[in-house]
Amino acid sequence: MAQVRVRFAPSPTGYLHVGGARTALFNWLFARQQGGVFLLRIEDTDADRSRPELTEAVLEGLRWLELDWDEGPYHQSERLPLYRAVADRLRAGGHAYPCFCKPEELEQRRQAAEKTGKPWKYDGRCRALTEADIKARAGQPHALRFRVPEGGETSFDDVVYGQVSVSHDEIEDFVLLRSDALPTYHLGVVADDLDMRITHVIRGADHLSNTPKQILLYRALGETPPVFAHAPLILGPDRTRLSKRHGATSVTAYGEEGFLPEAFRNFLALLGWSPGEDTELMPTEELVRRFRLENVGRTNAVFDRSKLEWFNGEYLRTQPLARLLSYVEAELRRQGLWRDEWGPEASGRDWFLRAVEMLRPRVRLLADFSQWARAFFSDAFDYDPEAVKKFLRDDRLVELLPQVQEALAGLQEWTHDEIERAVRGVAERAGVKAALVINAARVGVTGQAVAPPLFTTMELLGQKTVVSRLQRLVNQLPALTR
Repeated sequence: MAQVRVRFAPSPTGYLHVGGARTALFNWLFARQQGGVFLLRIEDTDADRSRPELTEAVLEGLRWLELDWDEGPYHQSERLPLYRAVADRLRAGGHAYPCFCKPEELEQRRQAAEKTGKPWKYDGRCRALTEADIKARAGQPHALRFRVPEGGETSFDDVVYGQVSVSHDEIEDFVLLRSDALPTYHLGVVADDLDMRITHVIRGADHLSNTPKQILLYRALGETPPVFAHAPLILGPDRTRLSKRHGATSVTAYGEEGFLPEAFRNFLALLGWSPGEDTELMPTEELVRRFRLENVGRTNAVFDRSKLEWFNGEYLRTQPLARLLSYVEAELRRQGLWRDEWGPEASGRDWFLRAVEMLRPRVRLLADFSQWARAFFSDAFDYDPEAVKKFLRDDRLVELLPQVQEALAGLQEWTHDEIERAVRGVAERAGVKAALVINAARVGVTGQAVAPPLFTTMELLGQKTVVSRLQRLVNQLPALTR
């Protein structure tokens, strides 16, 4: 049995989006599960829309997803002689013919057909040209069209959708080479897949209608088509096709928002594929072990942002801490919050580890470390307005907060228990509930109404930092409560 060879073949006319990323992931998982080869091919023959920077953006998205390719990237723009050679084979075999119809003529015929209410397809006007007719027009611009067999149908078995049959009456004589001698999608895909020995074509269901045309090309060339598997579409929450209006962005943008590639891969794999069990959280090794094309369903998948955030939160909680530290460090560096003292030195690294360990059960995105939890890594943070409104309005705090600050400044031992005893002691002596000073102190130290346990937080941040931040709150309290 031939080695499995699959490919991901994006057109660099935009960034790598969710649909393309899932196609790449399904191909990668299948190749890894089968011990096969995963190729990357850039379909960049559309010179007007393909740009080098977009090719690099696609590669960047794949790198962020950690989908390594075994061969490539191949660029179709560098393989034009191959497509022309294949076109010549089809022409020599009587399976293709030159078409001299001008674009404006085709448009006029299309508009005329639309007025009758019938769907238009190329009427085959140049199909019957003799060799003498063609020679008489030598030098005139022309395209090369495939000669679709008359009558009958083309059928194929799709791994996902089962048997698909399309009548030849529904397929027009489609263009293989445009008048500028550049290949169309169908010719380029078939020529490349043959040359690269692709055994399985795994792509989105939007390509299902293209498959009969491509199978006709394989058969005309005397070749065996690969196995086809078309994954269902990805929809937005409103059950329409996922688009920018749903907030769909490039894959790398999800990385910038603070999603982990492991979590994104796990979530993406389940958009249209089922492992056959109730398990959802699966490390990549398990995804590879379980992945089967037969378990890709026909039902369109729904992209649920809240579900993605849940996946990410679970991975943040369960990721090996050593691996998570590098992600958090990268996020803090990106936001200008990183300090070298948290680097390789034992004491600083230990502090950083303890901070991340404390925070990760409460975050859903890496960005939470630099936003919601900013006060753990910087003294430059704002007080949450809702926290101020809820916990700093009591007039008694004008006297109580300085007492808390003084009690903490006087501690000889900076431990959880001593900190708690000092804070609660202020409340007890004043005859108020401890929650009054605890909640206010939390706002002063973290800027938030909700944070990890206050006394553990204070112990971690250190005496000097805590006392300084409480002094800042004391100074700003009159203005905050005005």
